[in-house]
Amino acid sequence: MLRTLIVVLALIAAVPTSRGQDAPAFPTRTVRLIVPAAPGGRSMRWRAISPTRSGPPGPRPWWWRTSRRRQQHRRHLCGSVASGRHTLLLISDSITVNPSLYPNLDKDPLRQFEPIAVVVTAPQLLIARPDLDVSKLGDFIDLAKTRNPPFNIGSAGAGTISHLTQVLLDLRIGAHSSHIPFRGAAPAVTAVLGKHVDAAWVMPAPVLPYVASGQVKALAVTSAARDPRLPDVPTVEESGLADFQIINWQGLFAPAHTPKPVIDQIARAVSEVLNRPEVKSRMQTIGFEARGDGPAVAADLVRTNVARWSALVAKAGITTGHE
Repeated sequence: MLRTLIVVLALIAAVPTSRGQDAPAFPTRTVRLIVPAAPGGRSMRWRAISPTRSGPPGPRPWWWRTSRRRQQHRRHLCGSVASGRHTLLLISDSITVNPSLYPNLDKDPLRQFEPIAVVVTAPQLLIARPDLDVSKLGDFIDLAKTRNPPFNIGSAGAGTISHLTQVLLDLRIGAHSSHIPFRGAAPAVTAVLGKHVDAAWVMPAPVLPYVASGQVKALAVTSAARDPRLPDVPTVEESGLADFQIINWQGLFAPAHTPKPVIDQIARAVSEVLNRPEVKSRMQTIGFEARGDGPAVAADLVRTNVARWSALVAKAGITTGHE
């Protein structure tokens, strides 16, 4: 992800724009991109993409600097980010969940940040240990309603989309599961492989080899259509639960009150880069759909998900650190 954004910003100066006389120049000095993820995390995995138009990876532009922030951003993300239109933020869907979990955060992230673009999206996939007596989501739901003790469901952490997906499923089917939070998706997958938990919601790409080898069962995806890499795995909606589309996403944001011409300039560059066939192909190989949707779509995504997750958190009684 980081290299992708380097490509985007490196191309800003070269992307044709129609600026008015009063439109501010950008960039005029070092651009800081805050990436609130641990080094080596999913935001840092796309390093093979060059920060130039073509050819092998080149040096970062003079005006580019990054600041990696570890996972403590869950508490402070919407609180205080360095202001100024030369600071950008690459952030995940947690920006729409955290306001419901932490009372000190602004309930409306759009008062703190200006959306620029939706960068990538990916669905959730329900995987189960291979010896579980289920072959489809319907079997899993039937068993979840009657099983005692309840299913142990792993997640990438309390309050993550993987956690909330199972909370939503439990509420919709009238069942209860035991939530087992891990520090990220990889340990949750390992727990399913080791049969330490019964199932987990994860993004598809990292578990494709385990599905192919039969080490885990893939039961359903939360996308609108089937994942082309898992053509035999139905969607949750195909499996009988209407209105159950859940998408992980990452977007690019700027501090509030960043001038609209700057937002539009960066958004055009994001869209131009992410719609290139080679970039789309690279994103697909690591499990994401490259998007490049602009500020209006990104803002609507934030508003819709803040409303959705705040309602779910309140209904399920989820609080910081525990359910």
